[in-house]
Amino acid sequence: MAKFIFKRLLMSVVTLFLISFVVFVIIQLPPGDFVDTMVTNMIAEGEQVTEADVLLLKENYGLNRPVYVQYFHWISGILQGDWGTSFHYNQGVLKQISLTLGNTIMLSFFTMLFTYIVSIPIAIYAAKHQYSIGDYIFTFIGFIGMAIPSFLFAILLMYASYKWFGKPIMGFPDVPVTDFESLGLFIKSLSIPIIVIGLGGTCGLIRSIRAQMLDEQEKPYVLATRAKGVSENVITYKYAMRSVLNPIVSGLGPMISKIFTGSTIVAIVLMLPTNGPVLLKALQSQDVMLSGGILLISATLVVLGTLLSDILLVVLDPRIKQMEDEK
Repeated sequence: MAKFIFKRLLMSVVTLFLISFVVFVIIQLPPGDFVDTMVTNMIAEGEQVTEADVLLLKENYGLNRPVYVQYFHWISGILQGDWGTSFHYNQGVLKQISLTLGNTIMLSFFTMLFTYIVSIPIAIYAAKHQYSIGDYIFTFIGFIGMAIPSFLFAILLMYASYKWFGKPIMGFPDVPVTDFESLGLFIKSLSIPIIVIGLGGTCGLIRSIRAQMLDEQEKPYVLATRAKGVSENVITYKYAMRSVLNPIVSGLGPMISKIFTGSTIVAIVLMLPTNGPVLLKALQSQDVMLSGGILLISATLVVLGTLLSDILLVVLDPRIKQMEDEK
């Protein structure tokens, strides 16, 4: 197991460096840079900007150097704990990210909790009652949930909340949680973002777990166990559930990354103070330091989540480790 974890950890580090380089290069693919955007805004406001001023600004921001030089300067600073300064906000990248990081982590945690709490029981019920009315209903809802655009679903729920409560549920509450009333207000304000952001992942997980459970129920060991008179609950939760956990943990990395960004369009529609809108603003203004920092954190979460899922899969199914040793 130690050898397996070491190999996966080494691959994760290499993968993360490759991702960081690709991300940094892609960010700078659009024509122009932050200085060009700033100069355009200055000219639109009536200011006079000379070519010498533009060259001086590019030199001050370090944008006159080749891309690979900028990348090595950026990644070496990160390795030393210096994430650079945001061009657009004129403050440290980590400080800017930290302003919305707490809200993002909190929303991510509750969204993941919602995804697993809702998807696992529904998927098991649908598999144990295949082709029943309940199975058809959940299957239909699952297809709708995977197909409907999240921003459109957010608008529909905002309209419904306006009709029911007289005020659309959007944003985060400004009042601190001090009693049950403020806690109820806080939970109510998070209800729509959690449902909207977690709906696609929940519906996809229901389909995966249901298919895995149906396949597991037809295997010889399950049929033999059922023939011995073992109850269905024991067969489901003690034996079949071990294999059903595989699709749950295998998608951990992408799910964490997707939720971390706060589903950018949904966050803008619902006016959520998360990292998603900050990333969009950084990309629009071509703020390489800030956008690169957020995307690097997102990529790190994908890599760490994938590493964690690989380790959990080996614990759940030792045959995976055996296959790795045979290669």
